[in-house]
Amino acid sequence: MPTGKNSSGRTLTRADLAERLHLEIGLSRSESAELVEQVLGFVSDTLLSGKNVKLSSFGSFMLRKKGLRVGRNPKTGVVVPIEPRTVLTFRPSQIMRQRING
Repeated sequence: MPTGKNSSGRTLTRADLAERLHLEIGLSRSESAELVEQVLGFVSDTLLSGKNVKLSSFGSFMLRKKGLRVGRNPKTGVVVPIEPRTVLTFRPSQIMRQRING
């Protein structure tokens, strides 16, 4: 079962996902890499279009709009307006939370 890190202990990458597909499903390395790119591209395009993405048993990627607010420079204390923006958040599913907390 994947732990979120590859064998060298670094963060899981696109290449790691493609390699795992190659080994477990038997797709060629290039087909595996293309499949990973297509899935990530579809998720990205969906988020860019303003829609949320929900992956059952994994979690949801949600777009949240933040309004204009006032911030403060901690060094100088100068008040600075923070412009409205959209942020991407991830909320793990209950199943994923249970798996993580074992």
